[in-house]
Amino acid sequence: MADTRRRVKLYALNEDRQWDDRGTGHVSSSYVERLKGMSLLVRAESDGSLLLESKIQPDTAYQKQQETLIVWSEADNVDLALSFQEKAGCDEIWEKICQVQGKDPSCDITQDIVEESEEEKFEDMPDAAPPIELPPCELSKLDEISEVFNSVLPSPIRREKLANAIEYEGYIKKIVDLFHMCEDLENFEGLHQLYEIYKSIFLLNKNALFEVMFSDEFIFDTVGILEYDPSKPEKASHRDYLRNSASFKEVIPISNEELRQKIHQTYRVQYIQDVVLPTPSVFEENMLSTLSSFIFFNKIEIVSMIQDDEKFLTELFAQLTDEATDDNRRRELVNFLKEFCTFSQTLQPQAKESFFKTLSNLGILPALEVILSMDDPEVRQACTDIIMYIVEYSPSMVREFIMQEANQQDDDILLVNLIIEQMICDPDPELGNALQLSGVLRILIDPENMMATANAWASVPFPQKTEKTEFLSFFYKNCMHVLTAPLLANTTEDKPSKDDYVTAQLLSLILELLAFCVEHHTYHIRNYIFNKDLLRRILVLMKSSHGHLALSALRFVRKIISLKEEFYNRYIIKGNLLKPIVDAFLTNGQRYNLLNSATLELFEFIRVEDIKSLVAYVVETFYEQLKDVDYVNTFKGLKLRYEQHMDRQNVKSSLDSVPSILRNHRYRRDARSLDEEEEIWFEQDEEEMEDGEAVVPVTDMLKNKMDEELDHISKIIDGKRARESENKPPSPLKNPTRSPSPPPPTRKFSSSPPAASTSPPASPEVKTNNGGITGLVDYPDEDSDEDEDDDRNSSIPAKRPRLAT
Repeated sequence: MADTRRRVKLYALNEDRQWDDRGTGHVSSSYVERLKGMSLLVRAESDGSLLLESKIQPDTAYQKQQETLIVWSEADNVDLALSFQEKAGCDEIWEKICQVQGKDPSCDITQDIVEESEEEKFEDMPDAAPPIELPPCELSKLDEISEVFNSVLPSPIRREKLANAIEYEGYIKKIVDLFHMCEDLENFEGLHQLYEIYKSIFLLNKNALFEVMFSDEFIFDTVGILEYDPSKPEKASHRDYLRNSASFKEVIPISNEELRQKIHQTYRVQYIQDVVLPTPSVFEENMLSTLSSFIFFNKIEIVSMIQDDEKFLTELFAQLTDEATDDNRRRELVNFLKEFCTFSQTLQPQAKESFFKTLSNLGILPALEVILSMDDPEVRQACTDIIMYIVEYSPSMVREFIMQEANQQDDDILLVNLIIEQMICDPDPELGNALQLSGVLRILIDPENMMATANAWASVPFPQKTEKTEFLSFFYKNCMHVLTAPLLANTTEDKPSKDDYVTAQLLSLILELLAFCVEHHTYHIRNYIFNKDLLRRILVLMKSSHGHLALSALRFVRKIISLKEEFYNRYIIKGNLLKPIVDAFLTNGQRYNLLNSATLELFEFIRVEDIKSLVAYVVETFYEQLKDVDYVNTFKGLKLRYEQHMDRQNVKSSLDSVPSILRNHRYRRDARSLDEEEEIWFEQDEEEMEDGEAVVPVTDMLKNKMDEELDHISKIIDGKRARESENKPPSPLKNPTRSPSPPPPTRKFSSSPPAASTSPPASPEVKTNNGGITGLVDYPDEDSDEDEDDDRNSSIPAKRPRLAT
């Protein structure tokens, strides 16, 4: 299928200065050898024949008009035009032309016109076609009128010409007169032709024509003409609906007549767009953009005029909050306020800020508190819509109001608690209103918009940097218990006390909000979960008969585990809180459903992320129950992870069991780094244990080294014991005149090998020259192993003076 961006109509100006349609095709730009340059080529849509082959001359003036039209003159005084179906295609070809001529594509004409005759010529290019002569607006000329109107639609220039002619000649009034004549004569054929003509006028997309068609004089005639759609079997009754059924109520008397007319006009034009006009095609939709703009700017004018009328709005809010106002009257006031806020969505950001500041100063939030407590579901729904508009635009304004009223009122009547209560008590089985209110709550407690939105609404300084801390502290103190009340009330036993559909829907909403809190509120929600033992209560819902509620509970646990915080992990392990999930998984059996997949994903996350405490907990507690689940490798993988951890701990313990003499300065490592051999062991462990291979080489190396050192120590200790048994000197500790020397520094170890005694034997002592006492066996840190071995036999006798008596 050809690219619609390149779809064009080719026009040529004839001798009578009228544009002739040369056909529809697809345009491209490429190098043509015969013309020795880049050229514009148009090939027919029907048979692919060449409609145009025009070299892009460097000095030819190309002109871009109305975003979809390119006009230029050939050397032989032939004026040509390409009318594109889409703006993107026009822009693409225009860039090619500008590239060849070395011009900026942002310009609308590629050459500066110097000669006066050429200047006049190109100034007249948009008006090259003379004003369209409209046929006389007579019953006998309807076919001719319809043909003229339909023929101009493909050409933007001719559409513009036709619109100017209709406006200049007052043609709409003539068509309306002809419509009255046909309707009086019950000439349905003529009425059907008038419908097609009027539809073509809509597609001209001209605001000046809309102003005439939608004026008070012609609005109902416009609707009447559009009732006679020839594609429908019978006439519609739109005029009857607008005159009799659609009633306009002034909830507050409008003194501004212009405002009243603008409201009427906007409603009727919106009705024409939404109901009367047929659904436009993709091509026609772009032609009706001016109609949407007409409605858009009307709404802006209405909002501005109401906003400027302080008396009107003051009276509106006074009646809203007045206890004497009856329910029907208040319902009308609320619906008007909702429409008012809906219209405000069309405002630009600066105007919207002014709009909401005006409502805030008039007391819209206290008024909404009153309205939200009403029993009328229609009023509550309208109130919810208004709150959503305000919170979406400025959550800080609402938070600041809540913080201020907290100092003046009880918790039960706080706006945020009223929102929570309305969410909990929504009578709709599908909880449509509750879902909308949960969205309001999510915005209010979202720390992201607390940080990004400066509080420009506060009358008392409320620093932006403390908004998160202050509001969240307030929320968890005054509001969280209201939000979790249905959850806690329903989980007092080992299964949900109420398990109907509406309750399950509500608890799912609450769990979604709590999961949001876990993700964004860190220590606030963590403290709340610990204090209320909330996770245990939530896991009771795993026994619900409603699968979506059990999945919500599982999703909450998954959110907590995804944080990988040891606070939560220890809480889960201590309370054995994965047991309800394992039980539900085993009860689910071999059924391949969401619960099965979500549970497996939870354990797979623990394995992949290697959360050591939870890996050990799952394997030690549940592996016997889960080991037969072999259609996935999750639980085998968890067991492997667990064994790897245990092997590492065992090797570490064996290293820690080396005697203290091996931990002299000669073997001391930097405390900030791992032992070199131990680090090598860990690296090989990770690589080789994944493949199920045993880590032998490094372990043997460590074992051999330890055996050599222990044999060496045993020889030294045996020599000491032999000398002690020969000499048996009296203990110097019995001499009260000598102070004992401190024992040599040793490191503490968790265990000792069998060759060494649990307490080292006392070494015989000798007096030194300075009167101190030292052990006969002394190992200075600076000596090397070779020095000790060579000097041991010669140094010991040399150090043996006459012992003290």
